[in-house]
Amino acid sequence: MNGLSKDSATLLEVDDEAAGQRIDNFLLRVAKGVPKSHVYRILRSGEVRVNKGRIGADYRLKTGDVVRVPPIRTAERPAAAVPPRDFAVVFEDDALIVVDKPSGTAVHGGSGVSFGVIEQLRRARPQAKFLELAHRLDRETSGLLLVAKKRAALTRLHDMFRDGQVAKRYLALVRGRWMNPVQHVRLALHKYVTADGERRVAVSVEGKDAHSVVRLVARWENFSLVEVELKTGRTHQIRVHLAHLGYPLAGDDKYGDFALNKDLQRAGLKRMFLHAARLSFAHPLTGDRVELTSPLPDELAGFLARLETHEKRDHGQAL
Repeated sequence: MNGLSKDSATLLEVDDEAAGQRIDNFLLRVAKGVPKSHVYRILRSGEVRVNKGRIGADYRLKTGDVVRVPPIRTAERPAAAVPPRDFAVVFEDDALIVVDKPSGTAVHGGSGVSFGVIEQLRRARPQAKFLELAHRLDRETSGLLLVAKKRAALTRLHDMFRDGQVAKRYLALVRGRWMNPVQHVRLALHKYVTADGERRVAVSVEGKDAHSVVRLVARWENFSLVEVELKTGRTHQIRVHLAHLGYPLAGDDKYGDFALNKDLQRAGLKRMFLHAARLSFAHPLTGDRVELTSPLPDELAGFLARLETHEKRDHGQAL
């Protein structure tokens, strides 16, 4: 277990190589063999401290930080082996990989998920010294996912995402007839936990600022295809913004129209219709412009084709 004690707390000082990492990823590396569920449990409970203070799982370590790891005793079975997987690569150089993530695959393990894209990429590329997620996509969202191969690239990308220098555009099918060609949605979002322990997000004046730009692509009798550009990157931002306005995403099992979703499943749509279709940014190390696109997956394009035969379209073109 890489020197972590089973009987007393372990203090670890962060060096330059580990600086910039999220605390959860750091712990998963130093506590090899400990189930991810246990690592996230000790994070949530506050047993892990940095410089004697509590931190969240998304805290980014700094050189010289002192991490307190509690005694780790576990009789749980070893974590299931992570199967290597090659994802479709849209772009790659010595600093970055951009993959086309399929729907239904988490970007990382944790919260009941044994592994995700990043763990499978590391298994598929054992020679890679460094692979870290630069951002995240919901499990049911498909499309472009950016992974850093160098720490310098990761640090710069985090700054770029925070400062709005990465343009992210998604395609979403919503229930209802969206009328405005372009609409800016500025509604603050607040995270909360339901009585069942499920994490959710809601529009609330007490939340964090969130800004989405919605553009109408095509409109039918009962559905609209929209492109959403994220100006901020809050959890479930697109899903909650559109549902709050009365246009829930087709197939959304958290914020959607549940009766409609059952009908859509029978009609062939068995997932949420949300796809990360475009990424545009300056390369974090060279400054060169990078423009990437991902076409709609077959299951989404096929559903639009069926919709086209069943409903009259009065705006735009089906993709």
